[in-house]
Amino acid sequence: MSSNVGLSTPRGSGTSGYVQRNLSNLRPREQFAPYPTSELKHRQRQPNAEILEHDRLRQIEVIVFELRDKLEDEGVEEEEIELQTEALRRKLLKEGEEGTTDGSAKGRKGLKVHQVHDLAKAKIEESERLRRALGIREDYEEGGHWKKAEDRLRDGVERKGSEAEVKRERY
Repeated sequence: MSSNVGLSTPRGSGTSGYVQRNLSNLRPREQFAPYPTSELKHRQRQPNAEILEHDRLRQIEVIVFELRDKLEDEGVEEEEIELQTEALRRKLLKEGEEGTTDGSAKGRKGLKVHQVHDLAKAKIEESERLRRALGIREDYEEGGHWKKAEDRLRDGVERKGSEAEVKRERY
């Protein structure tokens, strides 16, 4: 047999004897939904608080280093530089804890594409503002209206079916 196809030899069969798989043959699926429908809902990416805090502290250190560099270029004494940079660092940290730094007031437009966690935090804040402005409940589920309508329709059909049974029993 030639490659287990049923021919003992390709000779005289009008073929070259080359055997290939039938790629158009589709096997039936065991499940009708090959993917879970619960995962199709949009989930907002949650920002990592540790990364946000690290970026905030890094920005503070950049500002402090710029001041230090400027003071060193001006020829200020090392002790005075340390005092001024430490005072600026304390001031910026205090503002950061109160949430009044320029970085938190930037919004989405002032952020770069690589600042994923900052963008996610800004998007969540924007969505929350929009939800409050439109008066949307926190427990709102997208498509919930259609689900309620289907439930009402199903209850109505069941109610009519039970009423029809009651009428048949009476007669």
